[in-house]
Amino acid sequence: MLPTTSPQSNGDPSSRDAARHTAGAKRYKYLRRLLHFRQMDFEFALWQMLYLFTSPQRVYRNFHYRKQTKDQWARDDPAFLVLLSIWLCVSTIGFGLVLEMGVVETLKLLLWVVFVDCIGIGLLISTLMWFISNKYLLKHPSRNFDVEWGYAFDVHLNAFYPLLVILHFLQLFFINHLVVINSDWFLGYFVGNTLWLIAIGYYLYITFLGYNALPFLSNTVVLLYPFALLGLLYLLSISLGWNFTQGLCWFYKYRVQ
Repeated sequence: MLPTTSPQSNGDPSSRDAARHTAGAKRYKYLRRLLHFRQMDFEFALWQMLYLFTSPQRVYRNFHYRKQTKDQWARDDPAFLVLLSIWLCVSTIGFGLVLEMGVVETLKLLLWVVFVDCIGIGLLISTLMWFISNKYLLKHPSRNFDVEWGYAFDVHLNAFYPLLVILHFLQLFFINHLVVINSDWFLGYFVGNTLWLIAIGYYLYITFLGYNALPFLSNTVVLLYPFALLGLLYLLSISLGWNFTQGLCWFYKYRVQ
């Protein structure tokens, strides 16, 4: 197991190290680096984005390395968040174009997606998972091991990225072209709902990998249980003709009215 703070030879952390590893100090360092683009490693962040699709386990192995070298699980480089924000803005503008929205409507949609869908819901999910993992999944709750809130937020960002690419980018090419999934015919909602199944499946699986990578957590397999509900919902949507993409398009248009 890896301790939350690095002990000194006498078993007690020095006041200097304790101050350096407080949540406030880590948060200040992270936010400060947002203003210094030259200090961000965008190449490494792009590498992570690629492997979140092909081999997400490799991404979390890097989190292990960070814990051993910098004594924290959460990212200390905001480059991934910056690139994710760019992806979110570009894909949302693409949605505005596909849905034939005006400039003002697209701007409203962009603000809603960034501050509500990404940040607001992200903070809510991260806080909920942080609470659940520390409350119910710790192997030894009495010891000095806990899940960092920043790490919980990173896990959410990791899981959110493939979902964003599939539903906010790849899906754009099918809404009004190719299969035309924004319609009531079978092939349309079959392809559209399958994209939703893959996107949400990625989110659940990468979330599971994130918490399963922490050596002081147990029973993380429970995070895979929602797959059963996801599969059932998918089968019901196909048999009943529900079209999730069409509902999303309607919702986006309703938001900007």
